[in-house]
Amino acid sequence: MPPSVYPEAANAVVLCIDDNQDMLDCERAFLESFGYTVLTAPSGDRGLELASMYSVGVVVLDSFMATTNGHEVALELRRLRPQAPIILLTEGAGVPDRTLSLVDALVARDSLSSQLLPTIVHLCGRGQQPPPSYNA
Repeated sequence: MPPSVYPEAANAVVLCIDDNQDMLDCERAFLESFGYTVLTAPSGDRGLELASMYSVGVVVLDSFMATTNGHEVALELRRLRPQAPIILLTEGAGVPDRTLSLVDALVARDSLSSQLLPTIVHLCGRGQQPPPSYNA
């Protein structure tokens, strides 16, 4: 699908934070194919550094990372970028209520290809849904 389907994406910056480099590479390639600018961070600390340096429109955050957890990073992101929606990637296990209160949406890793783009579009207030021809 050509990026022109989402013309507003040209100015959108998505920050993806995940300690799995393969996942970051997939997220970047997928979102860039729809015209988004994507910043990637292999750790929570690097993600927070990028969030403090760039105007981030939405954050895709891994819930469990080796050095930091999603709750800690989401808490600091709320301070740095209070307007940026946070999408928490989960493994299907229960997410604590205290973490749920910090994020705007949950996307299961096994549904990433079908749910990430619609969730970003919805949270960014674009008022659009992916076209019916969108198949992940």
